[in-house]
This record gives sequence, C-alpha cells and structure tokens, in this order.
Amino acid sequence: MPFRRIRERRRRERVVFDLYAAIVAAARRPELYTGLGVPDSVDGRFDLIVLHAHLVLRRLAAVPGEEVRALSQALFDLMFADMDHNLREMGVSDLRVGNRVKDMAKAFYGRAAAYDHGLATGEDELRAALARNLYGTVAAPPQYLAGMAAYLRRQLAHVDGQAAAALLDGRLDFAPVEG
Repeated sequence: MPFRRIRERRRRERVVFDLYAAIVAAARRPELYTGLGVPDSVDGRFDLIVLHAHLVLRRLAAVPGEEVRALSQALFDLMFADMDHNLREMGVSDLRVGNRVKDMAKAFYGRAAAYDHGLATGEDELRAALARNLYGTVAAPPQYLAGMAAYLRRQLAHVDGQAAAALLDGRLDFAPVEG
C-alpha cells in the first residue's frame, strides 16, 4: 500500500512535468517572436507561457474528477515554482521574489480572464486583450494582433480536441504556429 502511493505520486509528478515541458516548448517557438512579433523578453516569454498554460488549465477544468483538479493545481504550482526559480537565477533578491511571484500569479489570472472574455465576445475584444497583455511593452501592428488572435483560437480548438486520457497521461501537443 505505501509503495502504491509513492508510485502514484511519482506518476503524477511525471505527468505534470511533461505537460509543463510541452507548454514551455510551445511558448519558446521562434516563429511566435519572429513571425508574430511577440517581444523576445522576459515579459514576452512569461506571457506566452501564461497563454499556453491557460489553454491547458482551461481544458483540464472541463474534465470532471478530483484527480484532474489535483493535477491542475500541481501544474499551476510547478509553473510558479519555475517562475520563482527563474527570478532567483536572474538575480532578484530573496526578499523580493515572493512579491514578484504573487504579482505574476495575479497577472496570470488577469490575463486568463481577459483572454476568456475576448474569446467569448469577439475578435476586437480578443485583439485588445492581446495588445494589452502579450504586446503590452510594444505597439503591435494589426497584422500581428490578427495573427496572434488566429493562433490563440487555433490552439484553443487543438487543445480542447485532445483526449482527457492523453492529458492525464502527460501527452500534450500544440498546433503549428502557422495554420
């Protein structure tokens, strides 16, 4: 019995790690920076991780069950543990890391709500949410906003179309950047 719990915990950790690795890999695709003009900066990378993670967490929220809720929470926790680690690697002082991570968590929820609102209400709202958040540090031309809105909708459909069993096994992929 105790070994079963250890195996199950290790399996969940592997699944969470695999999901997060897929999210980070998608967020690091060079085409997002070169073809769609996302700023290649700490903020730009953070925002792309948020965007992809939100799509996965949104998909997992549609799957019933306590195991899925625990998996979603573990994925969220891993993402912010990684953010904490990266801030420390960048030289942010220990005293400031906690506040920065809290700010990042607030930003995650704000961006998730803005993207959901934009997806539900229409193209103009979605583009405005992308302009404020993903492109917040630069003035994005309309073609970048249109391309990123199309990319986001494509990814949403792709992630939503993946089987819950695959996600619960840590298997996740994203659609190509260009449709």
